[in-house]
Amino acid sequence: MMLLLISSAIFTFSCKSDDDGGNAGPAAEGTIVAKVDGTTITTLEMVTFANLVSGTLSIQGNTGGTSSKALTLLINGIDGVGTYPLGGGANIANSASYMEIVVDMSNPMNTQTHTWQAPYDSSQAGEIKISEMTATHVKGTFSFSCKNVNGDNSVKNVTEGSFNIQL
Repeated sequence: MMLLLISSAIFTFSCKSDDDGGNAGPAAEGTIVAKVDGTTITTLEMVTFANLVSGTLSIQGNTGGTSSKALTLLINGIDGVGTYPLGGGANIANSASYMEIVVDMSNPMNTQTHTWQAPYDSSQAGEIKISEMTATHVKGTFSFSCKNVNGDNSVKNVTEGSFNIQL
């Protein structure tokens, strides 16, 4: 009997931790919430979605309006709850981006789009933590630094990010 209890305890503690992906964060159902350089943005449910195809999770959301902000998170080779780094090695293909889209209503062809991406060099730029994942739903948190590599080379810090989205 004692051997059975010891074996059960060893098996229980050697498995992957259920909280390996941390807490889910405060995002309401169907949204992404984050601070970009200290300013909170929240995406609209109608333009926020997540897709899981062939082991790749894509999460996208947009705030809408004429001065819109968007976030995109991409995890390649996802295998469930856990922490996924953004960069930090040649074999890590996870990425994230932040976009600002400003629509000129008097001349829509003059719409300006600025994109900051992570990672932007060989270092780890942040991480995405999946705290809950089912066949129909994904929740988690994220943070990263991103750079406008095709523009002014400015860097933005995206912190306190969370998502709560149907797949």
